[in-house]
Amino acid sequence: MEVWIGRQGERHGPYQEEQVREWLRSGELSRDDLGWYDGLADWQPLSVLFPQDKPAEAPAPSAYAPPPLQQQPATATAFDYAGFWQRFGAWVIDLIILTIPSMIVMYLLGGMEAYKHLLEQLQSGSDMSAAIREYGTATESSSVASLFIAFFYYVFFEASKWQATPGKLALRLRVTDINGKRVTLGRAAARNVVRLSALIFGLIPVICYIAVAWTQRKQGLHDLMASTFVLNGTAQELPPQRAQPSNDHSSFNA
Repeated sequence: MEVWIGRQGERHGPYQEEQVREWLRSGELSRDDLGWYDGLADWQPLSVLFPQDKPAEAPAPSAYAPPPLQQQPATATAFDYAGFWQRFGAWVIDLIILTIPSMIVMYLLGGMEAYKHLLEQLQSGSDMSAAIREYGTATESSSVASLFIAFFYYVFFEASKWQATPGKLALRLRVTDINGKRVTLGRAAARNVVRLSALIFGLIPVICYIAVAWTQRKQGLHDLMASTFVLNGTAQELPPQRAQPSNDHSSFNA
């Protein structure tokens, strides 16, 4: 069983249960610190979760100072980064979903008629390059509209409480900042401006995603530019959040 520790409003872990019990017995963890594991509705004091694990000899109050836990989200090794094929699979799912509004926009803005006209020109032996240029001009407005639909799609979902697009949710992934926290609208927009720029130049997914295969933290170009990670596990699988500590030191919040 994996246990999360709450101390001074910060969440640490997860740690293995036996490791937490050992820290309690050695006094490295206070029994007043909070703990949470999958299945609990809320955080509980460690003294409630592990009542049998106590320090062999309580240290003197003046000497007792539990060493600070290493805050896992601050280190690169604490994160479970999503791999290239996971992210590529999520992108494919999102692409399929985005095809629906893109086709609707294309139909409404005359893109289908332009496509039919292109086929007629090609079948009649007209100059191919001229026909393609004409088609590009005719579908310019629908292409721009599709780009912005994709941009707002990614920004909305990645900055939402789900921290993920439907494609990422399907593969149990989430987008975070470098501290493992939910990204803001501004950061999500910055991340996807890079994606949008690459798409305009016809480089997606090559440019944005190829870096995932060789960067240490499996970041794409858009992740590097916006300081974001894509991690395994959905936001709903994380332990419940608690309020930050107030000036009243009589209570402990995590």
